[in-house]
Amino acid sequence: MTGKIVVIGAGAAGVMAALTAAQKNKVILIEKNDRIGKKLFITGKGRCNVTNACDADGFFNSVVTNSKFMYSSFYTFDNNMIMDYLEKAGCPLKIERGGRVFPTSDHSSDVIGAFKTLINRNKNISLYLNTKVTGINIEDGRIKSVDVSGDNGGTGNDRIYCDAVIICTGGRSYPLTGSTGDGYRLAEYMGHTIKPLSPSLVPFEIEEKCCSMMMGLSLKNVALHISSGKKKIFDEQGEMLFTHFGISGPLVIKASAYIHRYIGKDIDMYIDLKPAMDRDMLDARLLKDFKKYANKDFKNSLGDLLPIKMIDVVVERSGINPYKKVNSVTREERQRLIDVLKEFRLTFVGLRGYDEAIITRGGVSVKEVNPSTMESKLVGGVYFAGELLDIDALTGGFNLQVAWSTGYLAGLSASESLQ
Repeated sequence: MTGKIVVIGAGAAGVMAALTAAQKNKVILIEKNDRIGKKLFITGKGRCNVTNACDADGFFNSVVTNSKFMYSSFYTFDNNMIMDYLEKAGCPLKIERGGRVFPTSDHSSDVIGAFKTLINRNKNISLYLNTKVTGINIEDGRIKSVDVSGDNGGTGNDRIYCDAVIICTGGRSYPLTGSTGDGYRLAEYMGHTIKPLSPSLVPFEIEEKCCSMMMGLSLKNVALHISSGKKKIFDEQGEMLFTHFGISGPLVIKASAYIHRYIGKDIDMYIDLKPAMDRDMLDARLLKDFKKYANKDFKNSLGDLLPIKMIDVVVERSGINPYKKVNSVTREERQRLIDVLKEFRLTFVGLRGYDEAIITRGGVSVKEVNPSTMESKLVGGVYFAGELLDIDALTGGFNLQVAWSTGYLAGLSASESLQ
């Protein structure tokens, strides 16, 4: 053994960094919770979407912020490697729609259990639970020690001398899991720039009250269009959900990864409720339904086209008298209805908070971190990994892959630097 490495945070990046570094060094893994992987436990709605089985291009195209920074770490430890790693550790995996990879059992506890077993078997790792890092000490531009308080194998406050530190404390999303921004404070203390933080992969708050009227309504195969001025921000099809505060669902969560830089600017947003039909096709469909329900009130003619919860809202937006007989609806009124169906407009108010965010956008500036090693360019012997960095990706296992890849490379680099 040639050195001692402290890893701060026992989430995805931290456990990977600790296990990798412990192949040749003594490692102290510090976690302020009473167990490892507390946030891992709730990811993927409790199923843990460990990675995505896409090719390299698919991965890099799914990293929204600073994807080029990920080249070295991903090619050092890619998605196939983490899949092989977990299966060898006794956690069989399966691949689902969109390349998403889950434990075969559908239980995130099996992923955590595999890591817990690996940690317990490794005699080079000392795990300190219920322990918080309160300070970091630097001498002559290099890490010297960390100050901790809590259980840490003893009582009260202690100073742990070390040769390297890997900071894997996560972001601010799901703060109840312990993600309260501790790593940002440590990084700032060392002189690092923290790029503005905001919740990401999170639902939208919408001004219109009609959302709460349709609360619980899920729409499939609709298109969400978002722009700011002449700049197209997002334009994709998928599934979404109306809530008491606005809109959510996979389509909205994905869109949230792209909307941050436009918050505060004019944002134009609408849903195409029938993207598979152009205006002429939709008009033909309406004429067919109107013929079928010729003697009914207008509001009772849309049941074949729209979910029941949506009919009153669409009728009101169309401006057509809900009690007007269908056979007397004019062509002009029909065109207004098509306008509503093809451009169901909503007013963006903002993003929901960190409590509902899957990840945090922003973090330690990657310009101050060596992408080939994950080592700080400002302080020797300090490494960063995971969500703490200014890297964020789409849903589908990509953010966890960022954690595995950067954690592995940080652990490997810290270990090799001490040989």
